[in-house]
Amino acid sequence: MRPVHQARINYESKTMRESFGILQPQSKRPHVVIIGGGFAGIAVAKELGHCEADVAIIDRRNHHIFQPLLYQVATAVLAPSDVAAPIRQLSARQKNVSVLLAEVVGVDLASRTVEIKYPGAGDKRVAFDYLVVAAGVQSSYFGHDEFAKYAPCLKNITDAQAIRSKILSAYELAESTDDEDERRRLMTFVLVGAGPTGVELAASIAQMATTTLRANFRRIDPATTSIVLLDGAKRVLPSFAESSSLKAAQRLAQLGVKVITSAMVEHIDDQGVTVGGKRIEGGTVLWTAGVSPSPIVKMLGTTTDRAGRACVGPFLNLAHAGGVFVVGDAATLIQDGRPLPGVAQVAIQQGQYVGGFIAREIGGGKPPRPFRYFDKGNMAVIGKNFAIMESGRIKLAGIIPWFIWAFLHVMFLPQLQNQRRVQNQWFWSYFTGQRSSRLVDEEPRI
Repeated sequence: MRPVHQARINYESKTMRESFGILQPQSKRPHVVIIGGGFAGIAVAKELGHCEADVAIIDRRNHHIFQPLLYQVATAVLAPSDVAAPIRQLSARQKNVSVLLAEVVGVDLASRTVEIKYPGAGDKRVAFDYLVVAAGVQSSYFGHDEFAKYAPCLKNITDAQAIRSKILSAYELAESTDDEDERRRLMTFVLVGAGPTGVELAASIAQMATTTLRANFRRIDPATTSIVLLDGAKRVLPSFAESSSLKAAQRLAQLGVKVITSAMVEHIDDQGVTVGGKRIEGGTVLWTAGVSPSPIVKMLGTTTDRAGRACVGPFLNLAHAGGVFVVGDAATLIQDGRPLPGVAQVAIQQGQYVGGFIAREIGGGKPPRPFRYFDKGNMAVIGKNFAIMESGRIKLAGIIPWFIWAFLHVMFLPQLQNQRRVQNQWFWSYFTGQRSSRLVDEEPRI
């Protein structure tokens, strides 16, 4: 690891300055650059709160998203502001943190700079002593990028709002048509991918159709909605134990969701999907399948796994570049013979570890032991009053893990105001069945 006293950048005060096109702090303190304001990136920054370093978070969005509840924005349970918080709030709490709203377009490990592009402005370079890449993942259509036009994914607030509008618009169009076949097609929803996002989204759509929208229309019956969940694996929730997967499938069947496994999607268009040579007509197709790492990983010139994630060492660092770390979904680390899963808890723990590692090195302390992930369990919610939970040998399904899931998700929301709003909204929806964010976004006018 490159010692701090060997830093090649000259610092003079705490504010950012530009010298020869390179943005850098003017203090003599080391500069830590974090790419990505997700779970991992925020965790790194918080760990550096009392460190004698200048910290810069670079993200092309100004907000951090609580990803586990994004599907509830897509199904009108919650508003976008309920699951998001501005990254810049860290600047108010931590005086050593600055936030750059920009897109990373290049990383030069030789000159130890990150090239960024500001919206509507030119390129700049940000110098670093330590670099933490926490850029996360993007949706992968497995080589069929043409599917994206017809099957939106769910990765950010914009995606969630687009899906919400698409779902609600389908019912409005079904109400207005006299063609029974077209009405049936419009009220058929096809989800590709039966991991946690697909399962939770399918269950939420099912309950919205049978409860929330039940008495809202005069010419259609939303309860007759058809929901099809497809996956190429042999069962839903393949990352869970087989017994938990079976209970999830049974619950989905009770909600009216048709599950088709070992199904490879061959074609998607504006009228539906083709899977296994068979045609499924559907007005709304949603992509909840695979992901791929951020393109920023390729800029590092490091070894990657087959999925494109950076292979990191036991300290979550890159072997060929001192002071450079990759954490969260962009990294792969083998533990007990298996790669760590791409879940929020892994990202948070890795972010905390790297933040602590850098703080120790800057403070002259001894480096910590190699990173080891502590599995706190895995959960998925499948509609009202039902969730599955796995923690070690403990496997639960039903209402008890559902209450545990609700409690934990409220507690881990980024701000107190988020916690209060979500708590109140859930309480109201639980007893009334209504969802307050049923808005169809208007097309922008030029």
